[in-house]
Amino acid sequence: MYMTAKEASALWGVSDRRIRVLCSEGKIPGAYQEGRGWKIPRSAEKPADGRFRSKESLLSRIDRKKQELAGKRPLTEGELERLGEEFSIEYTYNSNAIEGNTLTLRETDLVLRGLTIDQKPLKDHLEAIGHKEAFDYVKELVKENAPLTERVIKQIHYLVLADKKDDRGVYRRVPVRIMGAHHEPVLPYLIEPAMERLLRDYAASEKHIVTKLARFHIEFEGVHPFIDGNGRTGRLLVNLELMKAGYPPIDIKFADRVAYYNAFDAFYVKHDLSAMENLFAGYINARLDAYLKILKE
Repeated sequence: MYMTAKEASALWGVSDRRIRVLCSEGKIPGAYQEGRGWKIPRSAEKPADGRFRSKESLLSRIDRKKQELAGKRPLTEGELERLGEEFSIEYTYNSNAIEGNTLTLRETDLVLRGLTIDQKPLKDHLEAIGHKEAFDYVKELVKENAPLTERVIKQIHYLVLADKKDDRGVYRRVPVRIMGAHHEPVLPYLIEPAMERLLRDYAASEKHIVTKLARFHIEFEGVHPFIDGNGRTGRLLVNLELMKAGYPPIDIKFADRVAYYNAFDAFYVKHDLSAMENLFAGYINARLDAYLKILKE
C-alpha cells in the first residue's frame, strides 16, 4: 500500500514540497517516482529531515508563530469577516464531503447563500446549512470561553444533524459498526459513562493542546456517541477548543481523508497518536503561516 506526497505531507506535518525533496534524496525508504508524483509506502516512518526532528519541535514552531501573530497589528473587522467567510465555506464543504456529501465547493457556497442546486438531494443542502450554523454557534461559544461539556456537545450535534430531527442532540440507542475501522464503538448503555470519562480525562490532561485534542478526537470518534454526524461534530469540537486556546481553526481537506482515516488506524492498531497529532499540527502551522503572510503583505 502506498500514499502520495500530499498524503504523507498531511500525515507527517511536513510540506508537500519537502516530502518530494526527501524522496528525491532517497531519505524515504521504498519511495519511488511514478510520472510526476511519488509513491511512498504507508509503512514508512517520518524521516528526520533536519527541520522537523520531533513532534515537540513542530509544536514549538506553532507556539512561536502564534506569539508572533499576537504581536502583529490586528486585522480589521472587514478583513476578519472576509477571511472567516471563506474559511467557513471551505470548512463546511470539506467536513461534509468527508462524510459523503455530494455538493461541490461552489455548490456549497451557493447553498449557504440561499440557493437550491438542481438534482442534488435535500439532505446535502440541509447538511451544508446545518454545519454552517453549528460552526457559527461554535464561534459564539469561543467568545464566551464556554467549557466543553456533554450539553455543549449535544447542542453542536443538534445543529449539525439538520436532516434527522429525531436523532438530533441525543445519544444513539442501538449498536453500530464503523465499516473498515479497526475499532468497535461502545454499546449504547456505555456511551454516557464513556463520554463522562473522556471529558474528565481531557480536562485533567496537562499535555500540549494539539496532543490533547488528537487523543480526544480519536477517542470521541471511537465512542461514536450519535447515530450519525459524529465526524462533523468531532471536528467542530476540535476547532472549538483550538480557538479557545488562541489557535486558528483547521479544515481537514476532503483530499486528505485517507491520511485522516489512517491516523485513526495508527492509534487503534499501533497505539500511535503521532499521526493525528502531526495532521492537526500541520494544518495549524499552515494556517498560521497564511495569516502571517497576509499581515506582512
